[in-house]
Amino acid sequence: MAFELPNDFRCPISLEIMSDPVIIQSGHTFDRVSIQRWIDSGNRTCPISKLPLSENSSLIPNHALRSLISNFAHVSPKESRPRSQQEHTQSQSQSQALISTFVSRSSSYESRLESLTRLVRLTKRDSSIRKKITESGAVRAALDCVDSGNRVLQEKSLSLLLNLSLEDDNKVGFVADGVIRRIVAVLRVGSPDCKAIAATLLTSLAVVEVNKATIGSYPDAISALVSLLRYGNDRERKESATALYALCSFPDNRKRVVDCGSVPILVEAADSGLERAVEVLGLLVKSRGGREEMSKVSGFVEVLVNVLRNGSLKGIQYSLFILNCLCCCNREIVDEVKREGVIEICFGLEDSESEKIRRNATNLVHTLLGVQ
Repeated sequence: MAFELPNDFRCPISLEIMSDPVIIQSGHTFDRVSIQRWIDSGNRTCPISKLPLSENSSLIPNHALRSLISNFAHVSPKESRPRSQQEHTQSQSQSQALISTFVSRSSSYESRLESLTRLVRLTKRDSSIRKKITESGAVRAALDCVDSGNRVLQEKSLSLLLNLSLEDDNKVGFVADGVIRRIVAVLRVGSPDCKAIAATLLTSLAVVEVNKATIGSYPDAISALVSLLRYGNDRERKESATALYALCSFPDNRKRVVDCGSVPILVEAADSGLERAVEVLGLLVKSRGGREEMSKVSGFVEVLVNVLRNGSLKGIQYSLFILNCLCCCNREIVDEVKREGVIEICFGLEDSESEKIRRNATNLVHTLLGVQ
């Protein structure tokens, strides 16, 4: 069967699959290179809504979409050719039969599982099928499968819901249908694969601003993610950190995440090489409670300095920002940062290809040299 990548994965400017999707002030998502080129050309409005952008408009990483694109990236060139109209019609007809089998209470377990498995494959590719499934009432059947306790059905149904969440209308609709309660339950007692998918689903839902508040205030949602970050396998930890990052872009959630005892766990994760944890800390440091907790963690400065020496551009950017925030509030940290040779590291970053790294390094040097 031919394969059609969702249009949601394409940058509205370049029409290419996005490699680094970011959200701008208007709420729309673009590939970082394309929107940065648009802004650098002197444009100060959103390419889609035409709403004005502020002078220093930030580009917020859309980790939810990036994770989804990554999940669908392993497609052969042969499979990625455009589908013909006949193939599209056949796919629509096939999906209707699969939906009917999946939602029917008279269907056998084996036939329901087979239908669900095939629907997961179809919804990776076709927006029209995703909408058709949503309108058919199959979402309720998928939610019931999540509740069933059957690990196989649970994993497949979570995958289906994740695919369906590509549609913006579903992000709000799923929350209204009670999906958060089910996700939290899976994060607590699900299989490792189910937990990872559940965390990714939370990330996808959190793309919508109102959902950030709803998820953050839901009992045990954040604590379940923090627990997964602490005890999960590599995939679970990465997905939980990504979900926490998405939620912490909403300021009220930062205190909730800090209050769950996340800071030492995030520092340990960062020390083990999970740079997404550094990005979460980069949001938590904006809160007073986050700064206070970070100041208590022994060896935290050393962890950040290691990222400065060996990390990715994004990790370096966030580490510089965190150190600057902490040094502005704590003289003891200033002394420790100086002893670690950070000033010299910052001077070495003056030629970085990243404008944000250059700016953050300059700000940190000014802070360190300005404290007597």
